[in-house]
Amino acid sequence: MDCSTDKPTCNCGIFGIMGSDNAAVTTYYGLHSLQHRGQEAAGIVTASHNADKRPIFNIHKDIGLVSEVFKNPTIITDILKGYAAIGHNRYSTTGASESRKNIQPFVVNYRMGNLAIAHNGNLTNAKQIRDILVNEGAIFQTSSDTEVMLHLIARSRLDDQTDQILDALRKVEGAYCFVILTDDKLIAARDPNGFRPMCIGKLNGSYITTSETCALDINSAEYIRDIEPGELVVISRNSNEVKSYRIHPEQDKKHCIFEYIYFSRPDSRIFGTNVDKIRRKLGKVLANNHPVVDPDGEKVIVISVPDSSNTAAIGYQNQLEKLGIESKLEIGLIRSHYIGRTFIQPGQSQREIGVKVKFNTVKGVLEGRTVVLIDDSIVRGTTSKQLISLIREAKPKSIHFRISSAPILSPCYYGMDFPHKSELVANKFKGNIEDIGKHLGVDSLEYMTIDEMKEAMVDHEPDQFCAACFSGIYPTNIDVNFKKEEYDMN
Repeated sequence: MDCSTDKPTCNCGIFGIMGSDNAAVTTYYGLHSLQHRGQEAAGIVTASHNADKRPIFNIHKDIGLVSEVFKNPTIITDILKGYAAIGHNRYSTTGASESRKNIQPFVVNYRMGNLAIAHNGNLTNAKQIRDILVNEGAIFQTSSDTEVMLHLIARSRLDDQTDQILDALRKVEGAYCFVILTDDKLIAARDPNGFRPMCIGKLNGSYITTSETCALDINSAEYIRDIEPGELVVISRNSNEVKSYRIHPEQDKKHCIFEYIYFSRPDSRIFGTNVDKIRRKLGKVLANNHPVVDPDGEKVIVISVPDSSNTAAIGYQNQLEKLGIESKLEIGLIRSHYIGRTFIQPGQSQREIGVKVKFNTVKGVLEGRTVVLIDDSIVRGTTSKQLISLIREAKPKSIHFRISSAPILSPCYYGMDFPHKSELVANKFKGNIEDIGKHLGVDSLEYMTIDEMKEAMVDHEPDQFCAACFSGIYPTNIDVNFKKEEYDMN
């Protein structure tokens, strides 16, 4: 998945490990597998001891992909030695100068010792808490909501470090998964609604906490279980067990449905179910409710927008066959994986050349055929419009666009980054799908409904999901003034 395409922008990815001689190496590979969740910056903090046997934290972080930030091997082998580590992949909407200040993990030293923190999500009452803390004399170094947690922990009057962290967590609201490293503990926490995924694994006696199971797989680690919504787990250096605490009484689960639709890797297991399984089911439900038939009785050609829509396209085509509709799954778009972070524009505008740098068509597959293009979502519609134009150059009989999610109408307050509401193509055309289709240049366009999406959430109750970006109905109280600055809402 490419965060630079016209999609909802990725969350962050987090990783933590306790009790390993190769903590930094394991974290590096974990972050590498979570690169899809944040491509702007990366960082790792390790805990070790100095010559006097005092605990010290080592840190390296910078703007760039994981492979760029840690391209010098001695950073991992020499600078980041230690028995425990946490790491973070980041995406942010802020500018370059702000980005450097906001790169996580954040590290502080306070009365209880060293503490580092990394966060995936969005604290919806961060501005309220920040204003109170500033009025009390607190000085903030970043514009990140994560820094609020550091101040709350440091200001807690409780004497036990775990109690301090619980005290802080009970003051924040919204969507969060935290990994926290202290001198002798790895601590992980998940918000009471469980918006974002987080799990626990084990590797040669060491414990891992991370956003997705693909970060366990790359390290050949064993998946143990998900961290429960509203749970805080503590893994001590000198203990071979996971201690569990409740942050809040049990609340209704509201998993982000977009994690299954787009964000998470298809080889991951999140919210207790394999992502691949859900995406295939999304494709099947999409085919049941929005099939395409060739008017001349020829085979329909089903293609995906690679790579995040590949699995839904498989499910869609398989179900067409079960419905008795002649079809064939084909590779109709080839995606370049070698464009890097920037590319030269030889005399053409980015709008004209951008999509051709990333994609090309297999003309022999598409020419003269009824083509069904499967994608997981449409945000602005700019990339979709360019892709349709590119496919038209291959001279298909017709193009039918099928989306394995509902129209995106509202901003997200729980960790996804959408453009301004006015830029969402579904809002521009006031939800008129026929008009959106004409704008994109397709012969037909159909989205899934919210109920159809929830039907595809096998192994779950339909009401366990947050679909606020589609419905505008938010499961928690929102500090609108805070988000008003970010989304410029009225």
